[in-house]
Amino acid sequence: MALTPDALQKEFPPRFVRADDDFGNWDRIEPYYSSLAQRPINSVKQLEQWLEDWSELEAYISEEGARRYIEMTCHTDDETKRKRYLEFAERIEPAAKEAAHRLKSRYVTLSQRGQLPRPRYEVLDRLVQRDVELFREENIPLEVREEQLGTEYRHICGNMTVVYRGKEHTLQQMARYLEEPDRAVREEAWRLVAERRLQERERFDELFDQLLDLRHQIARNAGFDSYVQFRFKQLGRFDYTPEDCFRFHQAVEHAVLPLLRKLQEDRRRRLGVDRLRPWDLAVDPDGKPPLRPFETGAELAEKTVRVFRRLDPVLGEIFDAIRHRGLLDLESRKGKAPGGYQQTLNASRLPFIFMNAAGLDRDVTTLLHEAGHAFHTVACREDPILAYRHAPMEFCEVASMSMELLAEPMLDEFYGPEDLARRTRRHLEGIVSILAWIAQIDAFQHWLYTHPGHSHQQRVAAWLELDERFGPGIDWTGLEDVRRHYWQRQLHLFEHPFYYIEYGIAQIGALGLWRQAKEDASAALARYKQALELGGSRPLPELFAAAGLAFEFTEHALAPLMEQVEAALQPE
Repeated sequence: MALTPDALQKEFPPRFVRADDDFGNWDRIEPYYSSLAQRPINSVKQLEQWLEDWSELEAYISEEGARRYIEMTCHTDDETKRKRYLEFAERIEPAAKEAAHRLKSRYVTLSQRGQLPRPRYEVLDRLVQRDVELFREENIPLEVREEQLGTEYRHICGNMTVVYRGKEHTLQQMARYLEEPDRAVREEAWRLVAERRLQERERFDELFDQLLDLRHQIARNAGFDSYVQFRFKQLGRFDYTPEDCFRFHQAVEHAVLPLLRKLQEDRRRRLGVDRLRPWDLAVDPDGKPPLRPFETGAELAEKTVRVFRRLDPVLGEIFDAIRHRGLLDLESRKGKAPGGYQQTLNASRLPFIFMNAAGLDRDVTTLLHEAGHAFHTVACREDPILAYRHAPMEFCEVASMSMELLAEPMLDEFYGPEDLARRTRRHLEGIVSILAWIAQIDAFQHWLYTHPGHSHQQRVAAWLELDERFGPGIDWTGLEDVRRHYWQRQLHLFEHPFYYIEYGIAQIGALGLWRQAKEDASAALARYKQALELGGSRPLPELFAAAGLAFEFTEHALAPLMEQVEAALQPE
């Protein structure tokens, strides 16, 4: 559907399920699956209706799980909410997975499948075929255990706090002190957080060991020699390979790292220090006070509405509607899981945004990012096929990262002219830095899963070797134990294996849209919205093409973008 001011007004009453049914109760869900399994299908029209009814059922089940996940992450210290989520993950999801497999197996044998109109069903057909090929009943309890371990990691992280200046702070709230001009303050804050994380290093290592064993077993059960092969197929990476990822690592090494190290040397010189330490990376290098763009979550939301209204009145109306429907939880607090996300409520077809705002500049970026995901959800909410209301992650992240850049000129809602210039520079420098970190994390994942049975010492050695390759030249003297375990901060390693290079691929796409916007902002935004409306209904290269982008993440694609970023960072 088009992104229109009333895009959130439309409701989607169910045609197959009862909206008031209990989708956390398998006895209420199972008859729907049985009905679909037994329904006669004698025509293409009947098959299309069957697919839509199946999508509707899974949307309602998904929304039940999503709401429980939201409750748990908003209140990790509430044991009842945690148990409710785990109950769903342990009882409903495995049973639904088995029942869905029976429907998928039926689908791939139907003669009408070959008569479905192309290209409308091309992507769905490919996804279902993949799922049938990968499904193994013996993997269901292993996947449940994998989810339990991920929940344990979230629970540990969400409840870590430190006492600073007589007050308890979440680790996210401590980030504000890393922007203080006083180097002693920054160091004290950084060390407090690092030491608190180190207290959990053995638990994290044990959790990760269990996850590695589970994932290798899951791959073997599915007939794969390597978890890498299994996971690439499971993630639907139809359009690129591990070798393409290695080429991305090389592209970052050649096109990004020289600029990153040049920027870090400039930072060291401007700070007037002999060497950069980990607590020197977030402060203004000229000693200016930290950017404090807002005080409360309500202020953050209000200013963001104004940003979007200026960028595009329609997007402004949509974001304001999201706010007024209670679909935002923005502020950091004790007991809240770390990080930020946009969760789609698949039955109501609405976005929910979760984050940990602490009054920092990066919180503005996070909200713009998650709003981009929310606009994506709204743009394709009318598609009756659930799978098409979710694009591949490589393009979902184009939606979010592009919004960070497209909205940048309107951020004077948060900053005066001088601070906006500082903010823009900081954002571009952050893109250079994150590309290096993405390459490092992705390369580490490839090492982890191609060296089964490795020891903790071997793991640390591999991490340190990659940190030498991709790291920005930080002095870790006296902090060697922190450096050895720094990878444990990256939740994707624990919860979403191999899901991280998507950010690198998408960042290249977002920079491409940023370059388009410098030539014609209106046309770039129009292409952005047009691509979002496709949802996941087309293959990945076609989604990029709809936004006027090439699906390419080589040095050939990355080098000219880095040149443009470097030019934008030069003083006027």
